[in-house]
Amino acid sequence: MLRIILFIATNLAVMVLLTIVVKVTGLDVYAYNRNGINLQGLLIMAAVMGMGGSFISLAMSKWIAKASVGAQVIAEPRNPTETWLFQTVRHHAEKAGIGMPEIAIYDAPEMNAFATGASKNHALVAVSTGLLQSMDRPQVEAVLGHEITHVANGDMVTMALIQGVLNTFVIFFARVLGTLIDRAISGNREGGGGFAYFGIVIVLQIALGFLASLIVMAFSRWREFRADAGGARLAGRDSMISALQRLGGEDGQSTLPKAMQAFGITGERGIASLLRSHPPIPDRIAALREQTA
Repeated sequence: MLRIILFIATNLAVMVLLTIVVKVTGLDVYAYNRNGINLQGLLIMAAVMGMGGSFISLAMSKWIAKASVGAQVIAEPRNPTETWLFQTVRHHAEKAGIGMPEIAIYDAPEMNAFATGASKNHALVAVSTGLLQSMDRPQVEAVLGHEITHVANGDMVTMALIQGVLNTFVIFFARVLGTLIDRAISGNREGGGGFAYFGIVIVLQIALGFLASLIVMAFSRWREFRADAGGARLAGRDSMISALQRLGGEDGQSTLPKAMQAFGITGERGIASLLRSHPPIPDRIAALREQTA
């Protein structure tokens, strides 16, 4: 429950901040005039809301991740397992050509790990206690290679950029279409601004947002194949396949919040395939086996 509250509160805070920015800069007034919508002004306002929200969330991603799952950053290794974890992440990071990420462990029964951060050289890699307890070291090494590859590929920034662009067009087209529909229904050529208009815009944003999610999730699934290939390069193909096979036998639900599931090794379960952030594990294993040794 605390994770859900934190997630909602963070998103509300971002939206309030962006609304204040739009009001203070006068973008809301610039976006609309006596004749209806100023398309240029509306696009600028939509970009501020869409791109701004996405990149503010990216900038806060490490803090959100730590707070959401209760991840404890390891400043110095305290036992042999943490020492090995440090050495493995450092080796992978050097091989991938990125800065040493922060390393954290969070208490959760499922086998999972995730990476996040606003840049390649200032990332966070976190692993669950369930993963450390349930996998052998070659498997964990492969999972860490997978997450380091996400960082090296700049997947967090790319996801934020794609989400921001799509958010911008969802906001823009929802308002343009909302104005046209409101005018057609009311017969008022000026249109916009009434309760009917705002109701139409909300419905359109939900519908367009759903379509945008399909695009984001398609990219997310594609990058998982790249991260698996990277994990195979860093830790060995057999280890990466073994890790995925181990993950494939787990039936538990992920405890990662929605905002972080796309950056985990397994992602969410039990939803339509087009809305999944991760491809089916058998498909990922098949892709690895098709690679040359």
